[in-house]
Amino acid sequence: MTEALLREMRGRLHDGGLRGYLLVRDLHTGEELGIDPDVQLPSASLVKVPLALATAERIRRGELDGATMLDVRPGRITTPGPTGLSRFRHPARIAIDDLLYLSTCISDGAAADALFDLTPPAQVADLLHELDLHGITVRHITDELSDTPVERFDTTQAHLAHALAIDAGTHGRGHRVPQLDTTRANTGSARAWAELLQALWTPSTIHPDVAERVRRLMANNVLRHRLAPDFGSDATTWSSKTGTLLNLRHEIGVVEHSDGQAFAIAVLTESLVPAITQPGAEALMAQVARALRDHLRQL
Repeated sequence: MTEALLREMRGRLHDGGLRGYLLVRDLHTGEELGIDPDVQLPSASLVKVPLALATAERIRRGELDGATMLDVRPGRITTPGPTGLSRFRHPARIAIDDLLYLSTCISDGAAADALFDLTPPAQVADLLHELDLHGITVRHITDELSDTPVERFDTTQAHLAHALAIDAGTHGRGHRVPQLDTTRANTGSARAWAELLQALWTPSTIHPDVAERVRRLMANNVLRHRLAPDFGSDATTWSSKTGTLLNLRHEIGVVEHSDGQAFAIAVLTESLVPAITQPGAEALMAQVARALRDHLRQL
């Protein structure tokens, strides 16, 4: 029955124009279901979760003060997608604690890069290794990964950037677009992201106060158009982070049920359709993840 379900879900993803890489894990029993969960993909904005973890840990250690005010340059981005300070026209003075909220909860790239100025990518990566969290690579700030071909086209031709993203890859997951090249980008697999979620939601090497803070940030994620419709309800709590870059659509999160069950869910996808707006792909991601979660919940 499990293999039949996985075959069906693979077929649905294929028919919907998606390559999907998923892992759903029961956080209490450890039982899991996945579709190619060990494939490494560029992380896009998922990297802001390790950044939040590193920032919160440095605040706990006293290396940073969350009340410290920073002068942040405006992003002045005009292409669709970016949020918050990334779209500001003028400099702003904001506390580290509030940058942490903006970066994690509304996926503000300018806020994230202000935090990366304090804790560079190599230091974030070192902290992950110190906490025995492996499989997630942090190499770049977000600004370096947002200068993609889509910024070089007007909105009527943005589909050409997506066509390049779809067609210019190699079998070894290299890519002519550097942001999509797994040897150069920030990367992680569905399994690695699920391991990070497990470490945040269950006792681990992460300090309990830090884990609780990151969980709270993810619970306040305002981007809820992707998996949240299938996992949010009055009887559940859905805490998550999305990531979007060209033809990549990701989301990782934890659904906690009122009966005490909790599931880590990591969904990474590549679209094969050269279009920016794909609500059907968003819905399909959620439906497949929900089917795997429902199957695990019945075991």
